[in-house]
Amino acid sequence: MSKKKKKYYTIWKGHKTGVFETWKDCKAHITNYEGAQYKSFESYDAAKEAFKGNYFNYIGKKTDFKSDLTPEQLKKIGQPNYHSISVDAASSGNPGIMEYRGVDTKTKKQLFIQGPFEQGTNNIGEFLALVHGLALLKKNNSDRIIYTDSKTAISWVKKKVCNSKLEPNEKNKALFELIQRAENWLKTNTYTTVIAKWETKAWGEIPADFGRK
Repeated sequence: MSKKKKKYYTIWKGHKTGVFETWKDCKAHITNYEGAQYKSFESYDAAKEAFKGNYFNYIGKKTDFKSDLTPEQLKKIGQPNYHSISVDAASSGNPGIMEYRGVDTKTKKQLFIQGPFEQGTNNIGEFLALVHGLALLKKNNSDRIIYTDSKTAISWVKKKVCNSKLEPNEKNKALFELIQRAENWLKTNTYTTVIAKWETKAWGEIPADFGRK
């Protein structure tokens, strides 16, 4: 069995900021801190250098991407529609600390972000991000489409229910209140926004990706 590679964690916003050598330490300093900003790195030097800069210079940062699809497959899929927004979620553990956000697909300008929540799942975050995006586009009377890379979130939104197996408790009380609001919004609102699946295999990670994989 291969040894798990060590990671280092930079916290730009949290109860305590700096570079930390374990996820346990990082988690302690971001839990229950609204709008926490953090990211993992492969080396201490990279994490230290990142701390000198800005969180948004590293979050979701693109790497060189080359699709493994054939030219015929790529042609069939086509290019993304940049008259759109993209949403995504990130969860450290399942369940674990979770957050979600939405960005302009072309510029990657952040349009909204929620979390981190102390106990959530990636699927819940994807669902909430999608509903948040739909509500935002309707409020702004926008004709842009919305991208998600989650088939599960698309399915839950169509059914108007967050079909998570996570059980409510004191740690995730605020999250379940948000889920209830999202479900109520779906049941009491109509929308014309097109929900599209982001083609990761053709285009790389979705622009709203947190870059923590």
